[in-house]
Amino acid sequence: MFAIGDFARHGRVSVRMLRHYDATGLLRPAHVDPATGYRHYTAGQLARLNRIIALKDLGFTLQQVRDIVDGSLSSEELRGMLRLRRAELAAAMAAAAARLTQVEARLRAIESEGHMPSNDVVLKAVPTVRVAELTAIAASYEPEDISPVINPLYEQLFQRMDAAGVSPSGPGIAYYEDATDGGITVHAGIQVAGGPATADFAVRDLAPIPQAATILHHGSMDAVVPTAQTLARWIDANGYRADGYAREITLGCPENRDDWVTELQVPVTKL
Repeated sequence: MFAIGDFARHGRVSVRMLRHYDATGLLRPAHVDPATGYRHYTAGQLARLNRIIALKDLGFTLQQVRDIVDGSLSSEELRGMLRLRRAELAAAMAAAAARLTQVEARLRAIESEGHMPSNDVVLKAVPTVRVAELTAIAASYEPEDISPVINPLYEQLFQRMDAAGVSPSGPGIAYYEDATDGGITVHAGIQVAGGPATADFAVRDLAPIPQAATILHHGSMDAVVPTAQTLARWIDANGYRADGYAREITLGCPENRDDWVTELQVPVTKL
């Protein structure tokens, strides 16, 4: 048997917590010395302690933990619950990281106010291009609403094109339109040489852009705001009007999103 201090060290919990679990009936000592009141625990009780801690980390109340632990929860069921919680925490961390990226992007946009790196912007004509595409609706044009929509679309599109035997002939091309419900229609496209539409994806020719103001964005699209605003300031300062949303041409997308290269193409008209 272990004294309470030894058991606490083996279980990686505090003595105060073990006393609380004893008081609430959640984890009783295996033996209490009637003369001294000292609590003693067995190694076998570590299994119950592990379940208690795991369930608490899942967000259950102590009463719920007691109901579960005193029942017949199998190890496989507990592992399943922990896997689910792990996935939830991973998703929360990814969302927090994306939010941090967006905050940093807004900060860079603020810091760059008053600067006009005109050499970064190129005017050019964009020819007709054929794309295979999937579409969905995003709540807004903000990066935090676009990324969760467009990323799964591209994953599905690559899988469906591969199943249909259709190979890309060029980069990914994302473009956007206003949706009737106030949201944004997201088009996740990949350039293809030809081929008809299938039941799994559409194939269409994007109209040429006679004149587009373009700029290269380096890094994750979650951090695109400073680049997009640099382009917007150039358009305004040089007497042009933007005629719609920017197309996003993926020139490079390695595993590290910070190394992505994307060209923004905004259709413009001279005022």
